[in-house]
Amino acid sequence: MRMATIDLIETAPPVDTGIVEKDGPPAVQAGGTLTIDLGALTANWQTLRRRATPAECAAVVKANAYGLGIEPVVHALAKEGCKTFFVAELSEARRVRAAAPDAAIYVLNGVMPGAGPEFSVLKAKPVISSTVELAEWDAYCAASGWRGGAALHVDTGMNRLGVSINEAAALAHRIRAENHGIHLLMSHFACAEETDNALNEKQIKLFREVRLLYRGIPASLSNSSGIFLGDTAHCDVVRPGVALYGVNPTPDKPNPMRPVVDLKVRVLQVRSVTRGDTVGYSATWTARRATRIAVIAAGYADGLSRASGSTDETPGGSAIVAGKLCPIAGRVSMDLTTIDVSELPEGAVRRGDMVTLIGDALTLDEVARGASTIGYEILTSLGRRYHRVYRRD
Repeated sequence: MRMATIDLIETAPPVDTGIVEKDGPPAVQAGGTLTIDLGALTANWQTLRRRATPAECAAVVKANAYGLGIEPVVHALAKEGCKTFFVAELSEARRVRAAAPDAAIYVLNGVMPGAGPEFSVLKAKPVISSTVELAEWDAYCAASGWRGGAALHVDTGMNRLGVSINEAAALAHRIRAENHGIHLLMSHFACAEETDNALNEKQIKLFREVRLLYRGIPASLSNSSGIFLGDTAHCDVVRPGVALYGVNPTPDKPNPMRPVVDLKVRVLQVRSVTRGDTVGYSATWTARRATRIAVIAAGYADGLSRASGSTDETPGGSAIVAGKLCPIAGRVSMDLTTIDVSELPEGAVRRGDMVTLIGDALTLDEVARGASTIGYEILTSLGRRYHRVYRRD
């Protein structure tokens, strides 16, 4: 009987915690825990894919997948069916290739002089943004025999990267050649999140005219917000980025995306401050009454924006402490932030407790508003000192 019990214990299946992967320092050593919900991420991709059908839905994973980690994000999306990824530079393409061996990879910043061989090794495609760059790329392809192709970026109103409309028209004759090398024609919205901005329609019209010159070449215009501008913006490939990670692509409407990120940080100390005393660097915040301050183990080195600090005149960001929204008191430091917890009952928060910086009522967009910035910056600034947990519930 004893042996039978032992056998039963040894063969019992492990408990499914939903945790796919962990990264960073151990939880007991870290100032906070950053949880990334890969299930929500892939659900967001499916939502965008359905909205853009029949266009292909790619994924933008530049800047370390917007701060959340290229490898786990790309692996999850590729498993879900995503076949095309956009990155900013070759170092990111290398990591995507390792996570998704069969994917198409486009490098948005194009090809640097002398970098052609690495594109061949990685089977990645540069996004060409000038006639000079195109000439250099053509020279490399002619010398090496590489036929991996590239994207041609046409500027339709961003005035950042891209060949002009006239240059695109002058180059269109090359698609009549058998090995023309243009695998994708693309442009980029400047104001897609502003649905009533006249520039959106102007860019759609200009890009439509360029597409007519490049018949048979797949085209891509829409970013996250562009997907919500309607069918005329979808073209053949949409390339969502920030919406995948939970930021609202339609700021004037409810967020159609599921939250992906949850950030909780540890309380290091709770201290009392006398009325009239100041808190933090430069003494910008003064206690107007007897105050209790919770000092938490995160600062601007961890992605908590310095701009989310507060002064006597200007409120800043907040944290959720013991279920209640509590304001940041004073400046955010490199490693520490101070929270006014005076509204909480005595003893409601103690050393070692966790407070929420992103999650629940504090959405990424709400956190960004508290720092007078955008969700993109909040995500891409998240530090490497957190214990990271990747879940797929």
